[in-house]
Amino acid sequence: MATIHRTTMTPTKLELLTGWLPKQDWYAGDPEAPELVTAGGFRLDDPQGAVGIEFMIVADAATAEPVAYLVPLGYRDAALADDVDEALIGTSEHGVLGTRWVYDGARDPVVTERLRALLRGEAVPQHQSVSDTLDPTVTVRGTGPADGADVRINRVLRSARPVQAQPVQGSSGDLVAGWTWPDGSAARGVLATVVPRR
Repeated sequence: MATIHRTTMTPTKLELLTGWLPKQDWYAGDPEAPELVTAGGFRLDDPQGAVGIEFMIVADAATAEPVAYLVPLGYRDAALADDVDEALIGTSEHGVLGTRWVYDGARDPVVTERLRALLRGEAVPQHQSVSDTLDPTVTVRGTGPADGADVRINRVLRSARPVQAQPVQGSSGDLVAGWTWPDGSAARGVLATVVPRR
């Protein structure tokens, strides 16, 4: 089970994302003035204990219409051997663990493998900020991914009010979770979907 250290990160996760997120082609806000707040998320375990895995949802409070973003994060104690600049969000000094290389989890092989395991029912979601605690609000509908299937991560999560998670046409499995808008209202939707490989 995931252990949450009550300590500091310098720069913080939000500070790292404030510099990285506006550079992504799927970012929908003003790249000059993002105002990110934590909106939700959960964690997964790496069975080898080497990579910290967090699926973080942040909302941009600077936009007129609420926009939330799903950013899977991989925390490592060294750079990936085949590191590409676009995958590295940045480095941060962790008060307990030292220097951490923070990667976009969509491009981190351990994070993507554990996401596939979650969708197959072989991993369990854990609370984002409480140690050794399952998160039953994160659910999987359907099955997958089997051979011949990919996982599509929904990066941009939009809704001005609470929404019901709707299945994605043509999918065989969905990862569903909730988040909170800056005004305190709740939303729930599909974070990732199993789709046929093209």
